[in-house]
Amino acid sequence: MKRRPVLSTVLLAMLSFPFAQADAQSSQRVIIDTDPGVDDAFAILLALNSPELKVEALTVVPGNVDGRQGLENALKIASLAGRCDLVVAGGAQHPLNQKLITAQYWHGPNGLAGVELPASKCKADSRFGPDLIIELVHKYPHEITLIPVGPLTNIALAVSKDPSIVPLVKNIVIMGGSITGGNVNGAAEANIYNDPEAAAIVFNAGWMVTMIGSDVGERTLMTRKDLAQLQVAHGPESDFVAKLADFYLTRSEKSGYQGAAMYDPLAVATAIDPTLVTLKDMHVDVETRGEFTRGETVANRMGSDENNVLRGDHYEIEGVIELKPNARVCLASDADRFLKLFINRIKEK
Repeated sequence: MKRRPVLSTVLLAMLSFPFAQADAQSSQRVIIDTDPGVDDAFAILLALNSPELKVEALTVVPGNVDGRQGLENALKIASLAGRCDLVVAGGAQHPLNQKLITAQYWHGPNGLAGVELPASKCKADSRFGPDLIIELVHKYPHEITLIPVGPLTNIALAVSKDPSIVPLVKNIVIMGGSITGGNVNGAAEANIYNDPEAAAIVFNAGWMVTMIGSDVGERTLMTRKDLAQLQVAHGPESDFVAKLADFYLTRSEKSGYQGAAMYDPLAVATAIDPTLVTLKDMHVDVETRGEFTRGETVANRMGSDENNVLRGDHYEIEGVIELKPNARVCLASDADRFLKLFINRIKEK
């Protein structure tokens, strides 16, 4: 059970954070499925420091690092935040149908910019991540928001094992995909690319996926100016985030970016305050076979496909086939307001 702050702390939090919509008793329950990861660490700490959210569990998926390292990182982050009451569980150890691709190039040798946190005081839950997701969704029907910020393997396994959870999930906000080109190649975003088959299952499960893509994340940048605000405010969490951000910024700058893309924390912030982003309903398919496009999220902006009917030796267009939207696709973010939210929630923690 999450420790409840005293009333004065809640009041101060609500006064300090203009976007807060809820107190501890009306917080939305969330499960963060994560592959920690520098920006995953940002996202987890943002969630744990936001009164709008009640983090029920962290489930770990392989992605930025392998499953073993990811679980260790998640436990250390929970310990740093003083949240050993939080359920942290390992999940899948590999994608559904391909070898794992890890990303130490972007996240450092341990996934956390090489920063060595103290050994965790927290212990991993013995349950399998997808089973824990199923259990919690049934325990809190219509109350759980899933926030997967890594490959979608665990979510796909949960849905495949128990499709009945789909209508019981309040919302699912993913960090993944893109509608304007990828970040691992010309077509695909990293989380979808790391397990396209899992992503196809999730997008076609029957719920509306809120998709926070890499294309918007790359326009939502932490800069040196933002880092400076963290560096002057000292606390265990803010010092840790500042070290990670410095590494992340340096790597991003060397790769030609003007700042560090805030992929995963933007997904968490969308759950906190949906007005931070602009969303549009679309039908999204996941390419699983293309030579150059495997892992691409193909968004139909028009909401329909042409209907081609065979006429003799050729096909003729005969109207259109309307497509049912399956995703709320993020088109833009209020980057300044998001960064203010993020810095305020982490600063002096």
